[in-house]
Amino acid sequence: MTSATDPHPHTETVSADWAPPTPPAAPPDRAPRWSLPALLAILVLAGVLYGWNLSGNSLNSFYSAAVYSGTQSWKAWFFGSLDAGNFLTVDKPPFALMVMGLSCRVFGFGTWQMMAPEIAAALGTIWILHASVKRYFGHVAATVAALVLALTPITVAINRDNNPDTVLVLLMVGGAALALRAVRTDRLLPLIGSAVLFGLAFNTKMLQGWIALPAVFAVYVYASRLGWRRKALNLAVAAVALAVSSFWWATAVSLVPADDRPYIGGSTDGSAWNLIMGYNGLGRVLGGEGNGGGGGGGGSFAGTAGIGRMFNDVLGGQISWLIPFALLALAAGLVLCGRAPRTDPTRAALVLWGGWLVLHYLTFALAEGTMHPYYTTALAPAVAALCGGGGVLLWRAFRGGDARWSWVLPAGLAVTGVWAVVLLRRATGWNTWLWPAVAVLTVLAVVGLLVFRTAGSATRVRLLAVSVAAAIVAALAGPTAYAVSPAFSATNGGMGGANPTAGPSTGGGMGRFGGGGRGGGPGGQLPGGTQQGGGRANAELPGGNGSGDGQMPSGGGIGELPRNGGQQNDGRQNGTNPFPGAGENPGTRNGGTAPGGTGSPRGGFGGGGMGGSLDSALISYLEKHQDGAKWLLAVSNSQSAGQLVLSTHKPVISMWGFTGSDRAMTLARLKELVKSGELHYIQLGGGGGMGGNSSLSQEVTTWVQKNGTAVKASDYGASSGSSSGTTTSTIYRLDPSDVT
Repeated sequence: MTSATDPHPHTETVSADWAPPTPPAAPPDRAPRWSLPALLAILVLAGVLYGWNLSGNSLNSFYSAAVYSGTQSWKAWFFGSLDAGNFLTVDKPPFALMVMGLSCRVFGFGTWQMMAPEIAAALGTIWILHASVKRYFGHVAATVAALVLALTPITVAINRDNNPDTVLVLLMVGGAALALRAVRTDRLLPLIGSAVLFGLAFNTKMLQGWIALPAVFAVYVYASRLGWRRKALNLAVAAVALAVSSFWWATAVSLVPADDRPYIGGSTDGSAWNLIMGYNGLGRVLGGEGNGGGGGGGGSFAGTAGIGRMFNDVLGGQISWLIPFALLALAAGLVLCGRAPRTDPTRAALVLWGGWLVLHYLTFALAEGTMHPYYTTALAPAVAALCGGGGVLLWRAFRGGDARWSWVLPAGLAVTGVWAVVLLRRATGWNTWLWPAVAVLTVLAVVGLLVFRTAGSATRVRLLAVSVAAAIVAALAGPTAYAVSPAFSATNGGMGGANPTAGPSTGGGMGRFGGGGRGGGPGGQLPGGTQQGGGRANAELPGGNGSGDGQMPSGGGIGELPRNGGQQNDGRQNGTNPFPGAGENPGTRNGGTAPGGTGSPRGGFGGGGMGGSLDSALISYLEKHQDGAKWLLAVSNSQSAGQLVLSTHKPVISMWGFTGSDRAMTLARLKELVKSGELHYIQLGGGGGMGGNSSLSQEVTTWVQKNGTAVKASDYGASSGSSSGTTTSTIYRLDPSDVT
């Protein structure tokens, strides 16, 4: 019975012999001396991994161009436009771009100015996870969780890149931590804060930001001490906050007349709502809607869809090292909490992070649409929290004297060691000494735990401590070796800014660049005729070759600076520095190699999956004869347009979007732009076709070829050959008089 004055009348009573399984080693207000220094050391380590040699990184030119355009136009900043002329947006909501854009507006546009908010977000995620795990599992668990998160290979890779996933994970972890606080304190404000953060996560990568929401809802409904009526009211208020914070941008976009806003990239009708429900919604899970078809669709970036995908040759070394231990710790922790009251905060934390892990795992493993390795960074916080919190629970059960638990922790560590050896052996010829070292350490650690479990003497206690340390080193040696590669290896993880990974290439090889594009399933074609499925057709993309569904590794990022064939010193060219803050990038700009680029003359379409380049003389010709047009050039796809925006600092039209199938450019729209004098030059590539929307592109191509005038090499003083300075594209000039 509970008294009438009990502030929590719905809290259950339990048997007198039950005891909480997770008493903190030290209350949060009496932290051990080592706790804060350990956290700071982890943050310093993470900062080095995320920021070292960042100027030499290959950032994603697609997002780099959008950030740059946002510094030139507030309208482009709000919509997330690829170009400052606001013809087309990127295929994501713009929240992460807004954050990077504000930084670049304040400090100037450059690698560090763009990446500073990303690194700050990554470090903030570690701090928040540490604080949350500490509250429910103690300081040791929090330290382990922070270290695991900091050293997760794919997390290190994506935190060195300007993709939006770093900001996404920060917002989701913050939302989860506030939800647990709402359960613990019965206060409404943390619940509203949690809803707002998940809403902002939605405005970072749409439905991916909501994957963990069912776990948050379940934990609050089950574990909160409030009465059902009060819980329902609080959840209703939180739902309103979630809806407002999630849909404000899409609503604002829809209120702007279509003629006054850019085409929303990735949609089929130019609306944000279509992007939410299609390409960035169910299309990611079910395939289609621009994400390839079923039966693997866009899956070859991350291997074939299936329950074991996280452990395959592509994703295994990026995220799977500690997933088996995390799942074991989750199951064991729930068993240990079995007699706890419904409102037990330790079990609530286990359910939330366990639900986060299971929901993300199943979504990514079974997704038939486009699936890139770096998506799996969203698994890392849950894996880290369960390894830390669940690992401490296993340790206490191991030391508790119950023989039934004496084997669970050693078995979990043994499985972790065996899996690490398997992953390391996949990397043929890479640090071949590491897997035997991990194997030996694992054996010694497991034997030490079993032998010295009932440590009595000081010597046995010390040997037990050494065994625990050896187990931690063995478990983290593999992921740490992978994690340091993006910062300290010349290959920067191997796949560049549009599809970053860590560690050596294993198994998947170049097949990882295949997969279904927006045009359809495997075997379809990309703009310009490039064959999907990891191979190339005879035709080439406008301006070069490409592969996959458009999300290719890009060398085009910040390093694609204007070159003009001249000498560049300290980031300056011909007396000016077109990219403030980018001058710290070392490298040869005079037709050589630049960080984030390929060293092609004056950038153009060089670098990354698009390949090729526009001749610097041709770009100079286009700029000289722009004749007041709003856009310098119209090209077929966003990756090409983004690289050219960075190279010239002028608006460039992407007619068919990132994957080459957006319906952004119609013949009527093209005629309107030409007639108004806003556009003079259009590039047709791959033998005259532009791929993507075949009917639209063919209609546009036919009209341009009939009415436009091809730019010849002799017009801009290039050597004989292709009329545009490349072998795969032709540039046409159109004037208002050409519109009939």
